Amino acid sequence: MERERDWTDGHLERWLPVLPDLDPDIEGAITRAGELTRHLRKVREQALVDVELERFEFDTLHKLAGRAGRAAPSELASDLGLAPASVTGRLDGLERRGLVVRTPSRTDRRRVDVELTDAGRAIWREALDTLGGEEHRVLGALSTKERRLLSDLLRRVMVAAESAPAGRRP
Repeated sequence: MERERDWTDGHLERWLPVLPDLDPDIEGAITRAGELTRHLRKVREQALVDVELERFEFDTLHKLAGRAGRAAPSELASDLGLAPASVTGRLDGLERRGLVVRTPSRTDRRRVDVELTDAGRAIWREALDTLGGEEHRVLGALSTKERRLLSDLLRRVMVAAESAPAGRRP
């Protein structure tokens, strides 16, 4: 039985004669991972266009949702890897759109917390559901057991990548 072909098969056929030492399994895995990442990035970009969110707005709502819908601006800044002043600007825009509100902190009167509004949660979920649906569609090509194996194998690869010497990390 002949295997189905994808774009990467043609890529390998072009490069193997040029680079005879090229390991087709390594090149195939890396190229396919990159192509899948690009595909999912396009789906996310379209989902954000569809719900009229900028990527930075989605990222902010996503981090806030990941903290059960309530966080201090400093926590969001840390989660997003941004300076607190940058988060303030993001929050101003999201608050004007009714996607978040700032409320007095329940634990410290000197502080404010940011809360996801129902509208913010709904728009975040709509974009997330589109992306999640596509992730389920493409990984639905695998059985449950195969998905678990793929996840385990990718974990091993990521452990190796994350353990790179500090001076050599990208």
